[in-house]
Amino acid sequence: MTTTIRSAAVIGSGVMGATIAAHLVGSGIPTLLLDIVPTTLLPEEEKTGLSLNHPKVRNRLATQAIAKLKKMNPAPLVSPEFADRITPGNIEDHLSGLSNVDWIIEVVVERLDVKKSLLERIETVWKPGTIVSSNTSGISINEMVADRSEAFKSHFLGTHFFNPPRYMKLLEIIPGEFTDPQIVSYMTRFCEKQLGKGVVIAKDTPNFIANRIGTYGMMVTLREMLDKGYTVEEVDAVTGPALGRPKSATFRTFDLVGIDTFIHVAQNVCDNVDDDVERGIFEIPPVVRDMVARGWTGEKNGQGFYKKIKSAAGKEIHALNLQTMEYSLSKKVSSASLEASKQAKGAAGKIKALISTPDRYSELAWNLLKPVLLYAAEKVGEISDSIVEIDNAMKWGFNWDLGPFEIWDAIGLARSVKRMEQEGAIVPDWVKAWIEVGHSGFYKQEEGRAFYVSRGEYKGIESQPEIISLDQLRQHNKVVLSNSGANLIDIGDDVVCLQFQSPNNAIGGDILTMIQKSVDEVRSNYRGLVIANEGKNFCVGANLMLLLMEIQDEEWDEVDNIIAMFQSSMMKLKGLDKPVVAAPHRMALGGGVEACLPADQIVFSAETYFGLVEAGVGLIPGGGGCKELARMASEQLTNPEADLQPLINQAFETIGMAKVSTSGFDAKRLGFMRAADTVIMNQDYRIYEAKQAVLRMDKAGYVHPKTEKIRVVGDSGKAVMQLGAYSMRQGGYISDHDQKIANKLAHVLAGGNVPAGSYVTEQYLLDLEREAFLSLCGELKTQQRIQHTLTTGKPLRN
Repeated sequence: MTTTIRSAAVIGSGVMGATIAAHLVGSGIPTLLLDIVPTTLLPEEEKTGLSLNHPKVRNRLATQAIAKLKKMNPAPLVSPEFADRITPGNIEDHLSGLSNVDWIIEVVVERLDVKKSLLERIETVWKPGTIVSSNTSGISINEMVADRSEAFKSHFLGTHFFNPPRYMKLLEIIPGEFTDPQIVSYMTRFCEKQLGKGVVIAKDTPNFIANRIGTYGMMVTLREMLDKGYTVEEVDAVTGPALGRPKSATFRTFDLVGIDTFIHVAQNVCDNVDDDVERGIFEIPPVVRDMVARGWTGEKNGQGFYKKIKSAAGKEIHALNLQTMEYSLSKKVSSASLEASKQAKGAAGKIKALISTPDRYSELAWNLLKPVLLYAAEKVGEISDSIVEIDNAMKWGFNWDLGPFEIWDAIGLARSVKRMEQEGAIVPDWVKAWIEVGHSGFYKQEEGRAFYVSRGEYKGIESQPEIISLDQLRQHNKVVLSNSGANLIDIGDDVVCLQFQSPNNAIGGDILTMIQKSVDEVRSNYRGLVIANEGKNFCVGANLMLLLMEIQDEEWDEVDNIIAMFQSSMMKLKGLDKPVVAAPHRMALGGGVEACLPADQIVFSAETYFGLVEAGVGLIPGGGGCKELARMASEQLTNPEADLQPLINQAFETIGMAKVSTSGFDAKRLGFMRAADTVIMNQDYRIYEAKQAVLRMDKAGYVHPKTEKIRVVGDSGKAVMQLGAYSMRQGGYISDHDQKIANKLAHVLAGGNVPAGSYVTEQYLLDLEREAFLSLCGELKTQQRIQHTLTTGKPLRN
């Protein structure tokens, strides 16, 4: 196989087609987006004298879809300007353009006849070697191309993206009977690395893997609720985080996905399976069909199992009573088992606690979990040969913390199977045989390798060199240094990784101490340092609770010491004469940004939300954030006569308005990205990529950058920024306290009261930062903002 994907075409510009195109261009793949030719003119087209033959009209559907991408929330584009990489067209005038791309994806209506007809047309212009795929959620891959040539069939497969494509990790690849195995292998690797996806290989069966099991679980849940009289709120209380699943649980998920969409997915299984019992499970209950007939299809129509009501008290959430078909105020649900789950640690612990604490909701959890585990086991060999693929599909496609076989191990395989059989359930023979020969779980760890059950024996899980697991390295005694807030871990090739592990990875004294110790350790014994972790977020900022306690006790010397320690730690990190690479992911806020900026390079995950947000709690960055943005602005302009003010104004706006990037790519727009910084699509590869960057710099003969003085805009530049803040205050856009924060920020970024064009040291700017930070800590309104954020998780505008 010689194909390399450098360009693509998507046919079908509906929501799914357009958002797939958005993800492709975000991954660096220019994309042609085609749709049908409209048969009628819009009123505005008639007014401007356009005809049905005009290109603007003929390309209208694709053009409109691209425009909508910039307005959608959550944003399908990693950066708005990437929309320009999508070329609109139509399948009448531009079908021949398919011969110029490397990958063609059809995303048209879920009807076999429509898809077959389109694929027939595609083959008339198909260039041998071009990969063609269908983004179907359940139509047979083999049936689609039954009438196509052998060469075409060998390059055809299913690529089922989950919605929204940018954010959902799962991509199911479904080979057809004649798909070239090399194509499958290439697409798996390409989609993992280039598109950042978690790929599972599914068999050509109804709804493939994730939707088959996920829909089954939701149907079981519906029937259990209707049979036993549980409420919508009760079911969601059990089937959310308590069971290791998302907060949207069951019925909020129904509403988010669309109840009509769910019916379509369930009906597809019902229509295409042979077993009568299984078909019965997927039959839609009359009450759900009634909801759709009423237009109660979920959030898109304003109501489904839940709806929001405006009242005198504000917005209220009301839940549907399926017996009366009336809504009432949603009620909070609690019980001993739910509380036990909440107190337990980790998904395995939560699930085990929930089903082991006998009460009404524990019984519900067991009655929902048991059939799903048995169904997943029954489908091994039919939907996938690998339990790993099934587990990953549910984790990546439905956001479960654990897949069904991981859950079975967590609750005790032999014990739970015994209970199932006592209750009359039929357990698949292969599961019973596995237990009878003495195995206690479907997975095991041995000599540093992971194994899973496959065809009656353990099979090694193939590890990817691009995935470095800090958790596994810790288990294998690779920790070099450790304290309560951070670890320094040997990740091989004489490179170590500094891993934050405090609550929310907030930076406190323990992390700062570990940063300083890590610098000393790397300087003496290692080639370089990576800063990364595996938390939900990279770092949400400094430890505000600790800061507020010191402020409330009026321990001003201690507050000053905290700031000084933060600054000195970052300067020590910056001064390390070995390569340092930071690899942030998801939220990297405030102090988290300040921990990245001293690095020689930042490897952003595509989904990195990066910002200095201190103004939201009444402060300015105090750990070097202001200094670093002023330095970066100064270094961008090699000509000392060039106007520095626009760059400083941008930094002032970015910090003052607490702007956060919407992606790793968007960090460039906000002025956080340097020339050496990069963005990777697959978040799982970030530590590996950061390590490779360290090794490249070391091999090239790393020389620590010379510290240059920083050119500043001085008092006249400060006046420009403060005038801007004054105008915003007069316009009612900001409060008096916002203006006070802005004035102090302007003083720091401008370099204080020095003439424009002066050169100052980093320490000088740090001293200005510390002084401004400390003075704002003494403000009552700042203290109120900090308290409000800690209490509610939201900013206060006072």
